Amino acid sequence: MACNCGNINNNENLQNILQNYTKDKSNLIQILNEVQEKYGYIPEFAQKEISAYLDIPMAEIYGVITFYARFTLKPKGKYNIAVCLGTACFVKGSERILDRLKQRLGIDVGQTTDDGKFSIEATRCVGACGLAPVFTVNGEVYGKATPEMIDKVIDEYIDKEN
Repeated sequence: MACNCGNINNNENLQNILQNYTKDKSNLIQILNEVQEKYGYIPEFAQKEISAYLDIPMAEIYGVITFYARFTLKPKGKYNIAVCLGTACFVKGSERILDRLKQRLGIDVGQTTDDGKFSIEATRCVGACGLAPVFTVNGEVYGKATPEMIDKVIDEYIDKEN
């Protein structure tokens, strides 16, 4: 799932986002939000364009991106699996689910499989404490989760692809 982020369409998409904002530094977060929504992450070419547009150093943009958990510098997989490590989920065994997920996919938190299909993130409370432990796949909540359940869900997504 290599991103050809330098292509004309991506640059046009980014220019369409930028033209909605004045060249005021205070628009940085809103612009980054839109870029994140559009691309699923904030590619380097976008950081450079935003830097030039707002006349902000790249280091400052990078600092904002890495400060806020919402933003990511790497593309996520087609199926982004997030395991809740909030207190209720952690106490009920979410760490075992995360360990099984990492073992099964052969990647760590913040990484994406080589085929671009799966990525893993660790989150804090997703607001489903009564269903603890929980994980989500692209926002769909799976509650009362077990390591066996994560295997079953991964198998279902793999089957969808075949």
